[in-house]
Amino acid sequence: MERAELVAELKTLRKGRGLQASRLSDRVGPSLRSACGVSEPDGMVAIRAKLTGRLSELATHLPDDLQVALLAAFAITPEARQPLYQERVRWAASRVDRDPRTVRRRVDEAIELLAELALASPAGSSPGSWHTSALTVALVLEESCVFEQHRVVADQDGLRSFDLAVGAGTVLYGGTLSEGTVEPPLSLSRGESWEFAAVFPVEPATHLVYVPRHRCEVFDLRVRFGKEGPSEVLALDGAFERDIADSGYRGRTLRPDAAGEVHLQFRHLTPGLVYGARWADQS
Repeated sequence: MERAELVAELKTLRKGRGLQASRLSDRVGPSLRSACGVSEPDGMVAIRAKLTGRLSELATHLPDDLQVALLAAFAITPEARQPLYQERVRWAASRVDRDPRTVRRRVDEAIELLAELALASPAGSSPGSWHTSALTVALVLEESCVFEQHRVVADQDGLRSFDLAVGAGTVLYGGTLSEGTVEPPLSLSRGESWEFAAVFPVEPATHLVYVPRHRCEVFDLRVRFGKEGPSEVLALDGAFERDIADSGYRGRTLRPDAAGEVHLQFRHLTPGLVYGARWADQS
């Protein structure tokens, strides 16, 4: 499923009566069906329920103003079920105290973000089984290695493993690692936390980013460049994946300290968005 296709289908869906359209199934394309778990036998009631539930759940990860604009645009909010999209935009504008033109731009922004979130957390996955309370990463470019320490919390009883976006590395403590899946020595109970740490080899790079698939409360990142590092480093804070290489992206910049290091910390990360650092190629 391509992001551009999903964005186009979402923009089509918001037209007219949105999710309250009488021939809704005709307006739900293959990307949207996949993102919302709609199957071939589903009737109109089931399709509307699945789309409403999925889009509402994903919208909870958006900033408040974007959430208001998005739920109104699709006529999910009961008070904003006017028959025309322009009327729903005016309703949202009154709620967020902005003019309708600004709200239309925010709906477009929210749809782009919603597509990123949908691709990061496919329908039918179980992102609620665990979450990350803290992730600490230290990239040492001089040694071509990265250290990662994950503190995860079980959100259900009997958690036996959790998937991490990591490759083959040397486990320092906390269990076993196989193809990105970590297995602690014992199953975890709901609310129980566990730490896992490992060291991984890395190739020369111009960025280090983390795209959480589950809720993450704190991401602490240190990059050590050494004496021959870049003059400045760009922070990627809640960016889209395309922004990793986009020269037009504007974000906070930092200068490495006297030891050639930078330190970044991110809190309350949104699943599906990019957090980390980018710098110029020094080769």
